[in-house]
Amino acid sequence: MRYLVLVYDGMADRPLPALNGKTPMETAKKPFLDGFAKDALVGTVSNVPEGMVPESDTANLAILSYDPKIYSKGRSPLEAMSMGLTMKENDVAYRANVVTLSEEEGSYWNRTMLDHSADEITTAEADALIKAVDDMLGDQFKRFFTGVSYRHCLLWDGGDASVSFMRPHDILGQSISAYAPTGENAKAFADMMEQSYAILNHHPVNEARRQRGLRPANSLWFWSPGKKPALPSFEEKWHLKGTVISAVDLIKGIGICANMNTVDVEGATGNVHTNYEGKAQAAIDAYKNGADLVFVHVEAPDECGHRAEIENKVLSIEYIDSRILKPVTDYLAQSGEAYALMALPDHPTPIEIRTHSMEPVPFLIWRSDKKESGVSTFTEQTAIAQNNYISDGTKLMGILVQKAGI
Repeated sequence: MRYLVLVYDGMADRPLPALNGKTPMETAKKPFLDGFAKDALVGTVSNVPEGMVPESDTANLAILSYDPKIYSKGRSPLEAMSMGLTMKENDVAYRANVVTLSEEEGSYWNRTMLDHSADEITTAEADALIKAVDDMLGDQFKRFFTGVSYRHCLLWDGGDASVSFMRPHDILGQSISAYAPTGENAKAFADMMEQSYAILNHHPVNEARRQRGLRPANSLWFWSPGKKPALPSFEEKWHLKGTVISAVDLIKGIGICANMNTVDVEGATGNVHTNYEGKAQAAIDAYKNGADLVFVHVEAPDECGHRAEIENKVLSIEYIDSRILKPVTDYLAQSGEAYALMALPDHPTPIEIRTHSMEPVPFLIWRSDKKESGVSTFTEQTAIAQNNYISDGTKLMGILVQKAGI
């Protein structure tokens, strides 16, 4: 038996007037996903435990069967591991977004958060900015490292993991005045954020972006601190060789910490214009190379939710359906071996609020060797109507593979 886990990051949503009261899932043409749903086990699941923040690290840990209450140490250490950084016991990792703040005169802390992704800046552009910041603000204890697009890392030997930060995608369009870091050592981070604006605002990369009509990545924004994570081996837990395919360092970091194989796909961006065919081929190649379970994570619906891009969110769901789900399941069907599919969002990213929310998400589990009485189309409401609610997302993997893990 082979297994495909396909995560549509942030796909679940709420009805939108612009879609005539439908959600993007209800609007999208997804014949292959709906086809599986007709014979699948369908329901809803909470991947984020009550009292925890609905972030991708907690939700995807749960999908892979790791209890976030035990194993979630913040997303930044997982991203650091994916970037190949070595974390010592005393190191603290922090996510360092390059963001777009408004440019009016006056205090840094009176500016407005315009874009948490700086118009989804390219990694090459961001690399020049992060190097400039590291040259000015890095020292023997703290260093800045380039990640992907707007997502980067500060690694601080002896840093304070207890400082509290606001997630930048939660304050889009708001003044940052009420969202400075808090805690005993918060001033050091607030000072670096303010200093980064002076370094970045008129950097040649940003001046060139302005000339092209793009937003400048004119400030750092820190959040999600954490220390070195440790996960039990996925293979030892489930007796399955697993592969993780994602454009996002966080997800690859989970795979690395779980001793799963991880694959970098050229042209995989994390947005709606990602390399869907490359991800599909990477999944097929993983099976050919002996993987029993392939975990494919697609960030695009989530980014469209954060950016309030309704048409692109619908389009991203359609692209995943036709350009990833179809070719990978076609390959599995033609292989002659039994296989199973689990498809779901990790958490909702409703366009109306432009951030993650805590509602349960729809899931389906389809098996080639067992037909269920499923639903005609896979949406938030059809999943709710099944009255099959799983309160603990860590249980899904056991249902998929039909065995108990350790």
